[in-house]
Amino acid sequence: MATHEFGIMPQPPLKGERFDEYTPEKYSCIFVDDEWVEPVLPALAGVPVYWHSLDTPRKGLCYCGITLIPPQALGAFLNAVKGKAGLEELSALLLQARREDAFVIHFGI
Repeated sequence: MATHEFGIMPQPPLKGERFDEYTPEKYSCIFVDDEWVEPVLPALAGVPVYWHSLDTPRKGLCYCGITLIPPQALGAFLNAVKGKAGLEELSALLLQARREDAFVIHFGI
């Protein structure tokens, strides 16, 4: 089964820094089955994020790549996943990141 990985970044990304390598262990990522992520993608489609770098602002998850989710977007992500089956661990991670005012990194399938 295809999975997405989400982790809290210990340091915010820097302008010009690129995230192109698959390194979920670096961020103690949790694994979420695609079957649980796919239904919430429409709710995330308008949420401002960055794809691979702060130099590439976009909206919604980079489904097959790396998404940098800024602290300002965590509320919208929480609203999309809260109370959804299979996304309880992701919801807890997003809440922790919001408390820490931290970026979340997402590794797509």
